[in-house]
Amino acid sequence: MKQKFDIITSTCVPLPLENIDTDQIIPARFLKATDKRGFGDHLFHDWRYDENGAERKDFVLNDPSYGGSILVAGKNFGCGSSREHAAWAIAGYGFRVVISSFFADIHKNNELNNFVLPVVVSEEFLKELFDCIDKDPRTQVRIDLPRQTVSNLATGHGERFEINAYKKHCLMNGLDDIDYILENKEKIEAWEQLNK
Repeated sequence: MKQKFDIITSTCVPLPLENIDTDQIIPARFLKATDKRGFGDHLFHDWRYDENGAERKDFVLNDPSYGGSILVAGKNFGCGSSREHAAWAIAGYGFRVVISSFFADIHKNNELNNFVLPVVVSEEFLKELFDCIDKDPRTQVRIDLPRQTVSNLATGHGERFEINAYKKHCLMNGLDDIDYILENKEKIEAWEQLNK
């Protein structure tokens, strides 16, 4: 069983760039592995490190001012190829939530399948978050999955977000698709007996 998702309150890592594609999230040369472990080390690799492997001090993941389990990203996050490894890298790094005003559909589903919650907000609310985090890196955001709300604790403003009811159930109960089937094994077997 995976980690259950309920309410998360955290500081945020801001990445105010639009059209961040999956090759930028996890470069293609790291896709050879089939095990999810270690992908977090290569999240945004070419932005985090120079050609000699040294940390780029001007990249947000290398800035000790920022941290937390929420990534706030610009519009059209996760575009490009459908590689699930991008979601593995985000989860592996420790992010539980990604907030953006728009996600590429396949990447959005890949995040959900890997217990990362993609939260779609208005462009106005996204701008407010970036402004607040820029002014104070200690700005906290609360994600309430049961109520499907996201709140900026610095301003008291919030929005409601949408999520598929099945995926919400799975996140809140720490279930992947196989766990869900096993959880309902008796119901499935009873239905099969009725329909023989």
